Amino acid sequence: MAPESTTATGSGEPSRTLALLWGDPSAAPRRKGPGRSVTVEQVVDAAIALADDQGLGAVTMRAVAERVGVSAMSVYTYVPGKAELLDLMVDALYLRMERPAWRRSLWRTRLTKVAEANRQLLTEHPWLTEVAALSRPPLGPGVMAKYEHELAAFDDTGLSDLDIDAALTYLLGFVQSHARSAHDAARATTDTAMSDAQWWEANQPILARAFDPEAYPRSVRVGSASGEAQGSAWSDERAWRFGLARTLDGLAALIDGD
Repeated sequence: MAPESTTATGSGEPSRTLALLWGDPSAAPRRKGPGRSVTVEQVVDAAIALADDQGLGAVTMRAVAERVGVSAMSVYTYVPGKAELLDLMVDALYLRMERPAWRRSLWRTRLTKVAEANRQLLTEHPWLTEVAALSRPPLGPGVMAKYEHELAAFDDTGLSDLDIDAALTYLLGFVQSHARSAHDAARATTDTAMSDAQWWEANQPILARAFDPEAYPRSVRVGSASGEAQGSAWSDERAWRFGLARTLDGLAALIDGD
């Protein structure tokens, strides 16, 4: 059996993974006995549902087998191991993303839509931030369709092919980083059963002593202004709007020039 500690794409045996991603019959392990009762797609959907409901840690080959109604051993005749399963899960979600045709618009509008679509995907499936590696994506039909669509958002920018690839990676890197921060903030609220406002209120006596305006004049001034404006030390929406704007500003220096 394959180890179940894998938590990143691109960790499986490449040829076997690619064959599975592209539906090559040779990828299916040979087996004796009656025909298959479920499909690889059903196995992948069951794994995605487990990750969405209970987190990535709940996705084991045994748990997936139970959800689709096959034995723990027979699930390996559909997918060789968890490494390959993770690649299939990521690629399946990428394949299902909406890809409306790019209409004539400013490049900044198109890239904003790319960022927002990826943010929505990572919000709906938080575990993706743990496994979707930019350096080793599963090169299946979902990844290729997503990549082609997002590259097209750079049409008419005048960038070279290398710069387009780097610019897209830069944009998606910001989205992934923000999504991780948002997930961490949401998890902190869930784990403590307290909103940010409740946490700050509960710790106000200690904070009042710690935040000495004479010792930390900038921290007190800026922290107070931010806290009052956001209702907490960090705002998901404000961080998203500010960070995305600055990311696009950085690309503007490359695309539009000085």
